[in-house]
Amino acid sequence: MNYKEQLISSHEQDRLTALKRYNILDTLPENTFDDATKLVSYICGVPIAHISFIDETRQWIKSEIGLGTSVVPREISFCQYTILDSKLVEIPDTYLNDRFKNDPNVIGGLKIRFYAGIPLTTPDGFNIGTICAIDHVSRELNDEQRNALSIVAKHVINLLELRTKNIELDAQKKIAEHAVLTKDNFLANMSHDIRTPLNAIIGFTDLLAQTELTSLQHDYIDSVQKAGNNLLILVNDILDLSKIESGHVTIHEQPFNVKNTLKHIYNLLKVKATKNIEFNLFLDADLPEIVIGDPGRLNQILVNLTGNALKFTEEGEVTISAKIVAETESQYSIQFSVKDTGIGIPENKLKTIFERFTQAEDSITRRFGGTGLGLNIVKQLIELHGTEIHVKSEKELGSEFFFVLNYKKTNLTDILTQTVPKENLGKLKILLCEDNLLNQKLIKQVVTNFGFELDIAENGSIGIDFLAQNTYDLILMDLQMPVKDGYQTTQYIRTEMNSTIPIIAMTAHSLVSEQEHCYDAGMDGYVPKPFKQEVLLEAIKTVISKKIKKDIDLTFIDELSNDDPSFKQDIINLFIEKIPSQVAQLEEALIINDHDTARKVAHNMKSSLNIFMLKNTSDYMSRIEEEAKTGSFSAKTVDKIKTLKFEMSEVVKHLQKIQ
Repeated sequence: MNYKEQLISSHEQDRLTALKRYNILDTLPENTFDDATKLVSYICGVPIAHISFIDETRQWIKSEIGLGTSVVPREISFCQYTILDSKLVEIPDTYLNDRFKNDPNVIGGLKIRFYAGIPLTTPDGFNIGTICAIDHVSRELNDEQRNALSIVAKHVINLLELRTKNIELDAQKKIAEHAVLTKDNFLANMSHDIRTPLNAIIGFTDLLAQTELTSLQHDYIDSVQKAGNNLLILVNDILDLSKIESGHVTIHEQPFNVKNTLKHIYNLLKVKATKNIEFNLFLDADLPEIVIGDPGRLNQILVNLTGNALKFTEEGEVTISAKIVAETESQYSIQFSVKDTGIGIPENKLKTIFERFTQAEDSITRRFGGTGLGLNIVKQLIELHGTEIHVKSEKELGSEFFFVLNYKKTNLTDILTQTVPKENLGKLKILLCEDNLLNQKLIKQVVTNFGFELDIAENGSIGIDFLAQNTYDLILMDLQMPVKDGYQTTQYIRTEMNSTIPIIAMTAHSLVSEQEHCYDAGMDGYVPKPFKQEVLLEAIKTVISKKIKKDIDLTFIDELSNDDPSFKQDIINLFIEKIPSQVAQLEEALIINDHDTARKVAHNMKSSLNIFMLKNTSDYMSRIEEEAKTGSFSAKTVDKIKTLKFEMSEVVKHLQKIQ
């Protein structure tokens, strides 16, 4: 078959398709191909070597040594014949070869006297290019060289396969990333819409619990709080699927009353038990009162399992039980069980019921409802505890789900419900940027209970106006607001206003990486909604402390010390020694209206504060001096002393660490 016949053969189109799959034509030089070409030149001892690919009309050179060109017309190339073969084509002396002895590149041009070319064959058998060794003198390869050329050819094809698969994987990755982004956007919106009203429910319940209530009302509030917290856990884990999938769900250990937790679950779910179901709770007499573990996760697991048992049992019994199965000096091993006399599970379905979106039978979804997510979540949560869940069941005879969790021992004998006390930070002035009316009302009450002042802006634009007209200690920033959202507002405050005021994000999104986005945007703290009062207070204390540490500037001391570390240390030690007592003196003087003492102490403190470049605090001392001279301290000045005590305490702590 001649060359023309080969071109029109049915395999040529398939060969070209195989070549185009690699997207290698007209690409930039690559070290891996250049190294392979150098290796061919070295192995064969020739001055010319190349790796090329042949399309419809040309031989395109991907890598070459001694050739000096990147394109050769296909019809005049040696390699047009090589790709028609299945093995190495070797021409020891082109002068003695009838096909090539009159070729322009033999009698002139490159003066090719020796040629060896091996086809680059794809895994599906198509020759898409060649590896060639060329010399100006006649020669013959030995078996080792021929074998080496074959190995290099396979290596080049492997490179192409790997490169193509990486491109395909990258394309699939982009599709997957787009799908994840779409899912995250959906989850973010759903999360926000559910968390916002839940924030109000939990928040106002916490506030109500701090008022004077009867014993019965306290029981009701306690049940609402626990139910709200359980709902929050479910919302966190089910809506925030990316959190579960990426392994960000963790076990939070704390002391809790295991018996009370089980009784709460029982009381919470007994309203679901119909009159045909006997709903029981059996607790081992040796069950400890207090253990250290995660009550929220235990609650979530048992509520899910018990809810299923009640749903799939139309008559008979449902029993929750807990018993000690082992004990060491440091921990208890407790077996939990949920047993029912319901519809049961076919034996052939027992291995699949813990998979996502799976029910024992299709008819169950139609008859009882449900998403099929519950048991999968239960399985993951139990595995997070380092153990596994087991199930025993017979169709129409009921099921039993059981698992063993290890809990650390504790010396605690009681768990007391504590309200959040007012923090001794003085009257911090806080700006809240929040558009939701319920959240505004809730946060205002909480912040007021802390003893702080609060101004409310309905969106970021109004918040910026407030900040331009007033002085605030920090900002609580919602992320989703009209006009300017939390991110846009923060960016404006940081870049346009050049303000370093602490900003705490408060958001109902709470998705994976949201906190990182907030910090990247220039915020200093992060509190997810629904929020706990103690979490918000701790965030406020933390950002205020961070700001104080940022304000401390040792530049002036470094200049004074003239590189004498002992002098610098003496100055720091004097400050640490004197400031706490001076603050106490100043506080007493302000309380009893001792203007002369307040003026003297403030003046002395101002000098020390200026050395450490604490300008804002120094300005406060100046204000005390001025008011002392007039014989009257303003309420704002007196309130500020508590903030000063906290600030100076943090300054001292920081300076003690750098000694």
